[in-house]
Amino acid sequence: MSTPADTAVRSTELKPKAKLTGKVVKTTLAGAVIDIGESVPGILHVSQIPADPAKRIDELLQVGQSVDVWVRRAKADRIELTMIEPLGLDWKDLKPETVVKGKVVRLETYGAFVEIGAERPGLVHISEMAHGYVKTPQEVVKEGDEIDVMIIDVDRKKKQIRLSMKATMAPPEEKVEIEAPRPKRTSAPAPKGRQDNVPGDTRERSPKRSGKGKSEKFEMPAEEPSDPEPTAFEIAWQTALDRQKAEKAARSKKAKPNQQQDEILDRTLKNRLPIN
Repeated sequence: MSTPADTAVRSTELKPKAKLTGKVVKTTLAGAVIDIGESVPGILHVSQIPADPAKRIDELLQVGQSVDVWVRRAKADRIELTMIEPLGLDWKDLKPETVVKGKVVRLETYGAFVEIGAERPGLVHISEMAHGYVKTPQEVVKEGDEIDVMIIDVDRKKKQIRLSMKATMAPPEEKVEIEAPRPKRTSAPAPKGRQDNVPGDTRERSPKRSGKGKSEKFEMPAEEPSDPEPTAFEIAWQTALDRQKAEKAARSKKAKPNQQQDEILDRTLKNRLPIN
């Protein structure tokens, strides 16, 4: 025979969001009492009844009516219930790197919105749809598709959930191209007989033989040594010398007319008659 303590233990083992079916045993202004097969009553608050607020509780629920409810909290003396289906994932349950199943509910040019059972759908950006380039989301998914996604970021203040499809996919294998070994080049054997004046043939030819067993030796004439090209310093030095010579010659030319004038003046003074 079960004791009240055993019953309390069983009732507290009911997990939140667990779905149950019960019968309405009583209605009040604050809500209703639901029999869910436990020794402690199930309490359904009026705020947890999805209905027209203009209607009274007894108009929404009748005694003996069978209803589907979900566990909100299980306590030792009562079990708090709700008729509003809870979210599959609360904000505290949304953790990065968690893989969940979802359903594509809307497509946009920049990505796809996926319903994962949270307060609002998450967004799979077009860059997170596949490892390769994706031009439009329609190339990968369509509305109604059920897909696996990974949570990569959650912003609870902005109520934004970022998801990724490619994070659940294996990365593509890199193709390694192996070059075929190149065949070694082998020189073709020289054909029999002489082949003089063959276009493109740069091989050295042996000198023509004259007589039997004798050959003429051809020697290239030695190149005459060419004068070494002057350096930049030598060029500058020679230019300075040439300029100095030119200036000296110009000065000597200017000095000649002055010398002639001096000689004429000197002769004039010598030939000049003395004045009595």
